[in-house]
Amino acid sequence: MLKEFKEFALKGSVIDLAIGMVIGAAFTAIVKSFVSDVITPAIAPLLGKTDFSELMLGTVKIGLFINAVIAFVITAFVIFMVVKGINKMKKEEEVKEEEPKGPTEIELLQEIAKSLKK
Repeated sequence: MLKEFKEFALKGSVIDLAIGMVIGAAFTAIVKSFVSDVITPAIAPLLGKTDFSELMLGTVKIGLFINAVIAFVITAFVIFMVVKGINKMKKEEEVKEEEPKGPTEIELLQEIAKSLKK
C-alpha cells in the first residue's frame, strides 16, 4: 500500500495538480483584487453603487448573492481571457515546432503510378 501511495504521489499529473492549485490560489488573490479594486469601481457609475450587500428581498439577503454573481462573472471572464491567451501561445509554438511535411500518401501513390507507367 505504501508503494502504491508513493507511485501515486510522485506521478507527474499529481505534482502538476499540486502546482496548479498553489498557483491557482495565488492567482485567485490577483483576480479578487482586480475585481474589487479595478472592475467594480469602474462599473459603479453604471450601476449606481458597487456593494449590494445591504439589498434585501424580505428577509433574504439577495444583495450578497448579487455581489457573488458579479464577482463570479468577472472572475470567469478574466480566467477565460487568460486561458485563451495561453492556448494562443501554445498554438503558435506548435506551428513553429511542426516539422516540414513530406509528400502525402496520395502523392506517393501518384509517383509510384508514374514510375510504373515508364
